[in-house]
Amino acid sequence: MAIFIGIYVTLLGLTVGSFLNVVGLRIPAGESLLHPPSKCPKCGARLKSLDLIPVLSYLLARGKCRHCGTRVSPVYPFGEAITGVLFLVMYLKFGPTFEGITGMLLVCLSVTITVSDIRYMLIPDKVLLFFAPLFLLLVPFMADVPLWHHLLGALSGGGVLFLLALFGGMGIGDVKLFALLGWVIGWPNVILAFLIACSLGAAVGGILQLFGTIQRRQPVPFGPFLALGALLSFLFGPDIISAYLSFIG
Repeated sequence: MAIFIGIYVTLLGLTVGSFLNVVGLRIPAGESLLHPPSKCPKCGARLKSLDLIPVLSYLLARGKCRHCGTRVSPVYPFGEAITGVLFLVMYLKFGPTFEGITGMLLVCLSVTITVSDIRYMLIPDKVLLFFAPLFLLLVPFMADVPLWHHLLGALSGGGVLFLLALFGGMGIGDVKLFALLGWVIGWPNVILAFLIACSLGAAVGGILQLFGTIQRRQPVPFGPFLALGALLSFLFGPDIISAYLSFIG
């Protein structure tokens, strides 16, 4: 039975991931989520059901539009696949609990803003405002962590990035995002998430500069790294922090 539930959760994640791609691409552009129907951005051909199967359609078409042969961005299948995998991870880690539901919503937020920030260098307020009430309602029902930890996480997460934004090192969208993420993961996980985000951001930025993909001082979307740091902290934060304290102690 557990295997069938795991398969169902994964398929659900793949399907949701496909929709999150649409949200991340259309909301920042001010477009409707329903109209027009999905189409090839190059030739304008409307996508059929065969073109909309998460991950599988991309693989069967070898990463190209079936109509004009234009290469399709790998962001689409990656967003679908990572959502499916992370849905399964959240289910295996927390089961059908408030933590599990919150974790899946955290995955949805992370995938959406990653697509949006990579494409437009923008974290839309509409996306944050959709998820904020859900997290505000769910977090108090999560077990074992006092509510003031989450309040401190929101204040410290948003506060640190706000100070960086004053000096031009961060966008205001990142500030709002990390305040919301801080509310979800709480204190002291928010510190770990920030350190992970900065480390990964610096490493990826350095590699991109090394290969000439970006130029020195060229802005790099930081939202995806904040989201990844929050996800890792949500899943493994207490274990990582305990291991570190044991190591230095």
